[in-house]
Amino acid sequence: MLIGPFSFCLNPFIVWRCLPISSMEHQINEEIRDKEVRLIGDDGQQLGIVPIQQAQDAAVEKGMDLVKIAPQAKPPVCKIMDYGKFRFEQAKREKEARKNQRVVEIKEIRLTPNIDVGDLNTKVKNACRFLKDGDKVKVSVRFRGREVTHASLGQDLLHRFAELCSECSTVEKQPKLEGRQMLMFLAPAKDK
Repeated sequence: MLIGPFSFCLNPFIVWRCLPISSMEHQINEEIRDKEVRLIGDDGQQLGIVPIQQAQDAAVEKGMDLVKIAPQAKPPVCKIMDYGKFRFEQAKREKEARKNQRVVEIKEIRLTPNIDVGDLNTKVKNACRFLKDGDKVKVSVRFRGREVTHASLGQDLLHRFAELCSECSTVEKQPKLEGRQMLMFLAPAKDK
């Protein structure tokens, strides 16, 4: 039986706890193994190329962390900063960006080549509602049996559909026959 900090690693389901908790994208403090680095102070001032021990001493003296921000540079660039505060602000920015982004969904409207005027108007009304909500609309005309020989009717129907939705949409992809159905994509109109 092991005794010490890794004694709880005998359970295979909690092996992840055995791994040290460190920064995922940056090396900090003692994790930096380079001989010399280009040092940037906590105020953004260039302090020049210094040995790693001197850089770590400068960070400890200010009570902050030494963080490698450009590992691919020759020599690598390190900055003195409060890493905990940096990670907090970075997480806050990412959370704000996720909050402001909107996932655009694609709604589908299915038509047939011999659709009646009332049904077509209902489909147009639904498409305009989807487009005003910020979603894209995929309009498809399904051909059954010998209807596919008259694909021009489906194309005319899709052009008429796009014309009826013109005040709230723009045609993103023109009508195209794919197998037994013809597809067209509409995107929300840009506000001017």
